[in-house]
Amino acid sequence: MAQQATSAPARSAGLGRPIGARPRTVTAVALLLPGGHETSDRRPSPLARAAVRSLGRELARAGRADGLVAHTVHYRVGGWNGAEAQLARDATWAADEVVRRYGDVPVCLVGVDMGGRAALRAAGHTAVNSVLALAPWLPEDDVAAPPEPVRQLVGRQVLIVHGTNDERTDPELSFRLAERAKKANRDVCRFEVHSDGHRLSQHHDEVMALSANFLRGALYGYAFARPLEDALAAPPPIGLRMPLASGFGRTLRD
Repeated sequence: MAQQATSAPARSAGLGRPIGARPRTVTAVALLLPGGHETSDRRPSPLARAAVRSLGRELARAGRADGLVAHTVHYRVGGWNGAEAQLARDATWAADEVVRRYGDVPVCLVGVDMGGRAALRAAGHTAVNSVLALAPWLPEDDVAAPPEPVRQLVGRQVLIVHGTNDERTDPELSFRLAERAKKANRDVCRFEVHSDGHRLSQHHDEVMALSANFLRGALYGYAFARPLEDALAAPPPIGLRMPLASGFGRTLRD
């Protein structure tokens, strides 16, 4: 993960405008967490936010009839920055802001790249009921540092999706985290998108369909598609290395 030189004016985190048409009554919220850098105090890249907006549009469209609204989180800075875990802090702030704006509604944290790590880390917020992490960036195992925490995932439904050919974020690290998380929380699953890279672009439609199905099930109690239901129920490693089948979205529409 790239590092950027630091230069740091103080800023506040924020929520972008609702993605798409806002429903008359908001009953749940998807918070979109963009990627970032390992170390940076610079202003976050607008390209990172733009990259998650297409995902936000798909999710908002899938849940709008039920009252779902999607917002992109605007970080204070673009870097995780070690123990400061600034992206996770901003995700927690965003969940607080959802409660302030919309009241007691469930939240799904949806993170891409380093935003995936932020989503997983901030899952302990009381408003969060689910986490969707796409190609999450996770730190290398280090005997000198504590492992990435998983206890905050207890009581949440968690889906991790990772391309097997991802050269930017290591899919094996997300498997290891999922393996530890599954011991604490049975409602954890992970899908592998075979031959796909970091952007999951080769199987974009399948990833979007899986994401929308998970979100509607987690936030509104709709039935999960059979592969997702099987992945959540299966013991490790089966449910943590579930292949995402070609045509997944078409199967749901048939």
